[in-house]
Amino acid sequence: MAKGILGRKIGMTQLFNENGELLPVTVIEAEPNVVLQTKTSESDGYDAIQLGFLDKKESRANKPEKGHASKADAKPKRYVVEIRGAESGEYEVGQEVKVDSFAEGDVVDITGTSKGKGFQGAIKRHNQSRGPMSHGSRYHRRPGAMGPVDPSHVLKGKKLPGRMGGKTVTVQNLEIVKVDPERNLLIVKGNVPGAKKSVVTINSAVKNTAK
Repeated sequence: MAKGILGRKIGMTQLFNENGELLPVTVIEAEPNVVLQTKTSESDGYDAIQLGFLDKKESRANKPEKGHASKADAKPKRYVVEIRGAESGEYEVGQEVKVDSFAEGDVVDITGTSKGKGFQGAIKRHNQSRGPMSHGSRYHRRPGAMGPVDPSHVLKGKKLPGRMGGKTVTVQNLEIVKVDPERNLLIVKGNVPGAKKSVVTINSAVKNTAK
């Protein structure tokens, strides 16, 4: 059964496991999420729950948002995400979803917005190789050939300089090392997309390869 929660990335640190191995971990603070809506295959064609995270100022919320949140006896939320595959029968509108819905050893996929790096060249943006830097070479950090002669135009998809980062990225199969319900913390092995204080979505892994 799929499950999920919204949280805020706090940063990275290190932990030792039982075998004495040093693990790089990411700390995610996930305050209780509110179930704003449930969807079923009978009425909507698929099973899902809609979660809300972090209260929004009343002055910034419009009338439909207030009405939608009032059905769950909650305030309008800044972030609303749908968790597909969650069995709606196990959730009720207005119910709180907390970090203790996950356990140590669970494998999850985490989605966030990657750090924006501005306008970058082809080497940094696409990991291309540079030309020789020796005297006489006129090819150093340029993108390379624009394409074959025949079409006489640059083909779609050509890897060129441009804006890098700031996109939705998912890192799959991350292991939850520790759950701290008292402080609403999830500690995950490895790195998570996004800057500190950015909002991330934690979902059950869709390609769980853990043994």
